[in-house]
Amino acid sequence: MDLDVTDDLVHGNQEQVFFNTYYGGYCYAPLYIFCGKHLLAAKLRPSDVDPAFGALEELQRVIKQIRQQWKNVEILVGGDSAYSRDDIMTWCESLPGVDYVFGLAQNSRLIQMTTTTQNRALLEFEQKLSTVVSFLETVFKPDEQLPFLASDLIDNSIWYKSLDYQTRESWSRSRHVVCKVEYGTEAAKIRFVVTSLASNKVPPSQLYKQKYCQRGEMENRFKEQQLELFSDRTSTHTFAGNQLRLWFSSLAYVLMNALRQKCLTKTELRLM
Repeated sequence: MDLDVTDDLVHGNQEQVFFNTYYGGYCYAPLYIFCGKHLLAAKLRPSDVDPAFGALEELQRVIKQIRQQWKNVEILVGGDSAYSRDDIMTWCESLPGVDYVFGLAQNSRLIQMTTTTQNRALLEFEQKLSTVVSFLETVFKPDEQLPFLASDLIDNSIWYKSLDYQTRESWSRSRHVVCKVEYGTEAAKIRFVVTSLASNKVPPSQLYKQKYCQRGEMENRFKEQQLELFSDRTSTHTFAGNQLRLWFSSLAYVLMNALRQKCLTKTELRLM
């Protein structure tokens, strides 16, 4: 189950519209919850609110409905760093069978905690690069460009590490954090996620690649709604009227998805 926000740019005097510097325009910022291709919630919001505004309430409503039909199903809630909030994580932790994996913004303490992993990733990359450069020097005339050529022939070095981490003020307890360190020819890329899944249940690399990164597919759902089903036609003056329009588009998406799965399964149209 993935949480995310998209922009809905407007061009009028609609209620509760504000300029958003991140999106670079006057817009709404609707909150969505998807489970794969299944749309579970579409909540219209002003663009001047916190990215996590209303997320906990929507999660509580959706998961309550799911539990009424499937009492024992395991639920994994995912989202970017906007949702790594103590109230959301604490609520998930209080329920059996509900886990989460959220992005986590880096800070100096987290970076310091991963110094050893960074050094190991850098050393591994340099060793691979040195090996390839040494081979190329036996084939070509030694040249200062060889390291750049060699870097295209090797993969970046990627290391993962589990941490036990707690913020100084905003979190009520210590939590499991996974770090991904990637070294290549460009600057090091360091990413963090926080999760309720124990490290002995899901290895760090698997958790990051299979549990967290899969949420990127949600961007395609946004495009389908906006480009094919006109979810961004929130052009009425009232906020309530625009929420209704968003729901109409959401109903159309649900029907279209059901048509694909139930009626077009054995045709090429199932993927369109």
